[in-house]
Amino acid sequence: MNMLTTRRTAAAMMAGAACLAIAGFTALGSIFEYPQILKEPTTEILHLYRENQEGITGWFLALVISAALLAPVGILLGRMAGGTLGRWITGLGITAATAQVVGLARWVLLVPGVSDDAIRPALANDAYRTFEALHFWLGTILGETIGYALTASFTVLVVIALTRGDLTAATTSRSTRWLGYLGYLSAALIATGVVIPLGLGGASITNFAGYVAWCLWLIAMAVTLWRTRVPRSSAPTLASS
Repeated sequence: MNMLTTRRTAAAMMAGAACLAIAGFTALGSIFEYPQILKEPTTEILHLYRENQEGITGWFLALVISAALLAPVGILLGRMAGGTLGRWITGLGITAATAQVVGLARWVLLVPGVSDDAIRPALANDAYRTFEALHFWLGTILGETIGYALTASFTVLVVIALTRGDLTAATTSRSTRWLGYLGYLSAALIATGVVIPLGLGGASITNFAGYVAWCLWLIAMAVTLWRTRVPRSSAPTLASS
């Protein structure tokens, strides 16, 4: 894969991830009151889930795909950055994608069965305990807390590669600074999500704002990468002896 193809493939995946995330969060906010619903009692969460289970599951699948795209994006951007920084970008992209995919996939693979058990009197108590365990370990700890930290770290390293000129050497310095500021801002806001389990309500708002900014950053990066032309290398010259 040449550099132009690498850039444009990464751009398409970044734009796709952002669009799926925006669509998924918008739809789930409308039909499932997500993510605010997660603060409610288990019985209420599962009741609302069953009211539109097919749609909710489908939109969570969209979020799973969006999160999964971060892995190949990390690989491509890491290849473009090269060196130690590139390897870290690749590693963090893959691990961030894995953490978020595992956390979100519970709504697609595990919660449907738990929801069915919750309406059977003999199984209801066990179903509630199972849901709460899944919600805490796969959702709060892995998908959210660890996922937030990894995504923020990944974003910071990509911004460093961007400002070094490893990703978009043909862009103007003003454009690079603007993308860098937006990337750092979104990473900082996303990182505030790691303290949500401590009960700090404001962190949920800043974290959500961070993901909105991050989606905008992904789209802006995608446009920049797509439009960047790879300069032709100049013809080699022989030094006079």
